[in-house]
Amino acid sequence: MKVQVVYAAEQEPALVSLQLPAGATLADAIEAPGLRQRFGLQDQDLNGRTGIHGRLRPLTEPLREGDRVEIYRPLLADPKDARRKRARVRPR
Repeated sequence: MKVQVVYAAEQEPALVSLQLPAGATLADAIEAPGLRQRFGLQDQDLNGRTGIHGRLRPLTEPLREGDRVEIYRPLLADPKDARRKRARVRPR
């Protein structure tokens, strides 16, 4: 089956198309192109930060034809705090 793996690294975004055997999991798709080694991703970096088509999914999730596997980076700022700061600065 054909799938894509996406990782939006700060300096070097990656989009890799793969051909995987039936029954492959999200973890298999991340391991196959060597993205873990390339970006130095550890298990704790992936835990709870992976998804398929924009929805969080565990590493054990089975894949289907055409899935887009995504590896998410941690947020640099809390979105609610950023909004509060903008609201304080903006005149009424």
